[in-house]
Amino acid sequence: MDQPLNEKLITASEQGDLPTVEQLLNEGASVDYKDAGGRTALMAAVQKNQIPVAKRLIEANSDVNTRDVTQLTPYLCAGANGFHEILKLTIAAGADIKSVNRFGGTALLPSSEKGYLRTVRVCLDSGVAVNHINDLGWSALLEAVILGNGGRLYSDIIELLVAAGADPHLQDRDGKSSLEHAQAMGQTEVVKILKNEDREQHEAILQAKSLIKADNYEEALGILDEALDKEGSNADLIYYKAYFLSELERYGEALEQYRKGLALNPHDLDFYFYTANTLRMMRKPEEALAEYDKAIELDPEETFYRYHKSNYLRELGRHEAAVAEMDKLLAQQPHRYDFSFHKANSLRSLGRHQEAIDAIENAIKHDPANPLYQKHKAQSQELLDKV
Repeated sequence: MDQPLNEKLITASEQGDLPTVEQLLNEGASVDYKDAGGRTALMAAVQKNQIPVAKRLIEANSDVNTRDVTQLTPYLCAGANGFHEILKLTIAAGADIKSVNRFGGTALLPSSEKGYLRTVRVCLDSGVAVNHINDLGWSALLEAVILGNGGRLYSDIIELLVAAGADPHLQDRDGKSSLEHAQAMGQTEVVKILKNEDREQHEAILQAKSLIKADNYEEALGILDEALDKEGSNADLIYYKAYFLSELERYGEALEQYRKGLALNPHDLDFYFYTANTLRMMRKPEEALAEYDKAIELDPEETFYRYHKSNYLRELGRHEAAVAEMDKLLAQQPHRYDFSFHKANSLRSLGRHQEAIDAIENAIKHDPANPLYQKHKAQSQELLDKV
């Protein structure tokens, strides 16, 4: 096995350098070779959303179900990061849609949690079980309610999940359902969806949403433009125009529209989340993080934006910063044992294993029978013993 050649393939794949990938494959580089983190070249390409390279490696029979040291497969990684194009490629190549990550969740759960509507749609269309429960005791619907904010995007995700058969009465490990969480969090639109009550939506938006189900994006955008021409500024119309543009990967135009929404009402904090997501897809991490910070500054008591900022920091591998955000979240909501769990995982990534054990103990105190917490404590203890 030519290790330098294989390592070059992983590097070129991560960088999206398709000509070099092609050359290295022709020279005999192995698509099955794994680096110290258990990553194949395909996993490296998926992590950076390098679509042409991922497509080429899949054509070269790279295994879409092989796992790295974090137990992610290329399929699960694409789902967790909202990379719907690569997700579709892995499914077409035989991805195991029943497979789960180290938290016991399918690809549908993290995409529902993080607000990746199109990825949710791909998962549901491929047959991923809508009521699967992960080791935290949450379904995709519970995650979308508990870790969402009940705004435009999360309402659409929840509407999609419910239409696919998500059960609003499934309970978490505390015996609380999605409906009860939505009511307690004041998510008015979500409560209507979960109760199957009528929602008041602009006729142009209903028409546009119907059209994009058949991928008629240009026609949908035309309907929204016509409504905007007639009515002038309307935050909901602007949002849907921007979101459809982002689904078409016209990120610059989408960002411009989201900025219009913010100019209309700088306190419509949802738009900071949308701009952050768009900048993330544009690979502008510093600008994306700044958008989260603007929302946090405007409403420091709202945990939603800080939580999703910490999620993004973990994706970027900035675990020190993620721990700092988790500490702030726990200061606000010490009863959120899931925050302690995420903090523990970042601490373990930093090699601070005793602190990771201390953090997971906080979660265990709340839910001592949870096998996921016990498993992660044991893993951190094992790593600490090795040190």
